[in-house]
Amino acid sequence: MEKSEEGEEYLFKIVVIGDSAVGKSNLLSRFARDEFDLHSKATVGVEFQTQVMELDGKEIKAQVWDTAGQERFRAVTSAYYRGAVGALVVYDISRRTTFDSIKRWLDELKIHCDTTVARMLVGNKCDLENIREVSIEEGKNLAVEEGLFFIETSALDSTNVTAAFEIVIREIYSNVSRRVLNSDSYKAELSVNRVTLVDGAGKQNKGALSCCSG
Repeated sequence: MEKSEEGEEYLFKIVVIGDSAVGKSNLLSRFARDEFDLHSKATVGVEFQTQVMELDGKEIKAQVWDTAGQERFRAVTSAYYRGAVGALVVYDISRRTTFDSIKRWLDELKIHCDTTVARMLVGNKCDLENIREVSIEEGKNLAVEEGLFFIETSALDSTNVTAAFEIVIREIYSNVSRRVLNSDSYKAELSVNRVTLVDGAGKQNKGALSCCSG
């Protein structure tokens, strides 16, 4: 995290990780440009998009990085993770192998990140309910076990995409604020906000259930 030179008060680096073809690039393009490419090809190397949002009257610039999940691009990892304060760890609900890889991605995150990282487990492609291989309950259980936020998304129909990124951005901002401001009144306010944030994530999860059950 660093101060921006262009007027925004915060710049947060967020990485999107997970196996190849889980929909990382489309999640990013849906969030940043509200676009979806049915014929998107595997990402080669690294690319990022920047999105600005406002929190507590401050402008937050989120720089979201996307890279390929294939093993042959592993050489980019150190630079890719450097300075990241948020991560979306993505699997495809219709391919169990991508869910089985999540712990490996979490381990990699721990190895390469020396900062506190707000982490969101994302079950993408919830529009593919008819060929689902990973249940919502399994996703929730893994998130609880690893201390992650959890949400199911569909980059195809926009389900919960913005919510997934915004929950991570809010948690990063909360982490930064806790370090910067130490007054008792601010701590009390943050405690209330954290409860609201967790409840909000829960509501989004319920939304994912209703959105993705048919």
